[in-house]
Amino acid sequence: MWSPQDRKYNSPPTQLSLKPNSQSLRSGNWSERKSHRLPRLPKRHSHDDMLLLAQLSLPSSPSSLNEDSLSTTSELLSSRRARRIPKLVQRINSIYNAKRGKKRLKKLSMSSMETASLRDENSESESDSDDRFKAHTQRLVHIQSMLKRAPSYRTLELELLEWQERELFEYFVVVSLKKKPSRNTYLPEVSYQFPKLDRPTKQMREAEERLKAIPQFCFPDAKDWLPVSEYTSETFSFMLTGEDGSRRFGYCRRLLPSGKGPRLPEVYCVISRLGCFGLFSKVLDEVERRRGISAALVYPFMRSLMESPFPAPGKTIKVKTFLPGAGNEVLELRRPMDSRLEHVDFECLFTCLSVRQLIRIFASLLLERRVIFVADKLSTLSSCSHAVVALLYPFSWQHTFIPVLPASMIDIVCCPTPFLVGLLSSSLPKLKELPVEEALMVNLGSDRFIRQMDDEDTLLPRKLQAALEQALERKNELISQDSDSDSDDECNTLNGLVSEVFIRFFVETVGHYSLFLTQSEKGERAFQREAFRKSVASKSIRRFLEVFMESQMFAGFIQDRELRKCRAKGLFEQRVEQYLEELPDTEQSGMNKFLRGLGNKMKFLHKKN
Repeated sequence: MWSPQDRKYNSPPTQLSLKPNSQSLRSGNWSERKSHRLPRLPKRHSHDDMLLLAQLSLPSSPSSLNEDSLSTTSELLSSRRARRIPKLVQRINSIYNAKRGKKRLKKLSMSSMETASLRDENSESESDSDDRFKAHTQRLVHIQSMLKRAPSYRTLELELLEWQERELFEYFVVVSLKKKPSRNTYLPEVSYQFPKLDRPTKQMREAEERLKAIPQFCFPDAKDWLPVSEYTSETFSFMLTGEDGSRRFGYCRRLLPSGKGPRLPEVYCVISRLGCFGLFSKVLDEVERRRGISAALVYPFMRSLMESPFPAPGKTIKVKTFLPGAGNEVLELRRPMDSRLEHVDFECLFTCLSVRQLIRIFASLLLERRVIFVADKLSTLSSCSHAVVALLYPFSWQHTFIPVLPASMIDIVCCPTPFLVGLLSSSLPKLKELPVEEALMVNLGSDRFIRQMDDEDTLLPRKLQAALEQALERKNELISQDSDSDSDDECNTLNGLVSEVFIRFFVETVGHYSLFLTQSEKGERAFQREAFRKSVASKSIRRFLEVFMESQMFAGFIQDRELRKCRAKGLFEQRVEQYLEELPDTEQSGMNKFLRGLGNKMKFLHKKN
């Protein structure tokens, strides 16, 4: 039954108390006094902006509220917002701004967008050939038909919220290679597991099914092994996905047992509900350290670990252990505030792939196509698979994900639903013999496509694809430029830059989603799909969204936002907030216009009296 797979918060609206002279108020009628009421501040200004305004000494005399003071106020607000954005992000944004142009969102009301005619779809000045339109229509039909066959998974975000208070891991296993009778080949088997599955419950039976699959992932290359005298330990991971969409991560350390002469390696594997590669890598370091002394020291350590709760983001747990010769020890395990990039190494992608090839793969995954990686090493497949999935943030890959597919399970690549799998090069001859449906096959060792669909260069909006390519080509230059804030240090790394470049792509395409989440009287949220898509000025982005919005990635993203009782948090939401402040219509209806209009009204009243 288990298939393997590896509103922005605002402070309450405030009113500024600027009073004209009392005589003019007394002499006027009610409607005149009503005109003196100041409008509420626009909701798009943050709490920090409100605090800044409160610190400004606005004059009590209307005549002294001149253009200079208003300009100064506007500049202060703009500079305050700019300081919240790291320099590196500003440089990335400038690349997108130069490539994209000024058009972003249309100035349409909700009702007019909902009733927009089909002619509006073709009213842009961007050139559009019949061939491009035909290809777009075919992609739309293809993704709709393919996803009808795919199971509907729960979003990873909801699963994370549900399980993050559970134990640190579910079970720990040791997998060894056993020689087949009468054959000179080996089979992987579980030689130790903790805890033992004693009770014959439904949950235990499901766990047993999962345990049967684990050895194949620990040794996907079992048929290629012979005893060796030396072997450098290797760390990798995999993922198991159940029919209900629930996921479990396997964190593995493959090493050579202590001893003399040729021998076979074994794998120590931790199975957990939660993805936190750095934390479990540290656990495996301790396992390897104890294994180097005696295998008997590993199991008491894992028992103490299982009694520890999974730490909340940014929190640390302490595990008390005993080690002969060292005495009592305390192991500290910290879960980072943002573990999104914790298990990711983007360097491996640029080592194996050119920027153009990487963007083509990214585009294929966005439209939930089938993608197969081929490489010589387990670590290369594992690292590149996890890294390319991380590019999809804030979206989550919802389909089959097997960073290292065992050779015995290679038939999975024939399934008609979307997948991302990795295969060792030794399986390539068999792969070429299989009747694989349309798929992108990538050789990570030679930076070339073994098979492709030939439209990978046309899947993304043209201008945004150019911005993506330019920013990634200039990655070293952008990182090396001077920064002047602590926040820059956090993202002035290759991982930080690459993440920000792709986040900006999604900000440009879907960053306005929150404007189209409506709330009913019962408090239920609903997303206005067509209004959201038609609000975009660029036709190429609208066309892209028409296809992308059919994906399960997008559906899961919106479902997560609709069901949340409070707004989503994270880096993407921060960048969206900054993006919405940049929009031209925001500026027109924002603080600058408010203060200027207020000043003009006060001047008029002063002259009138």
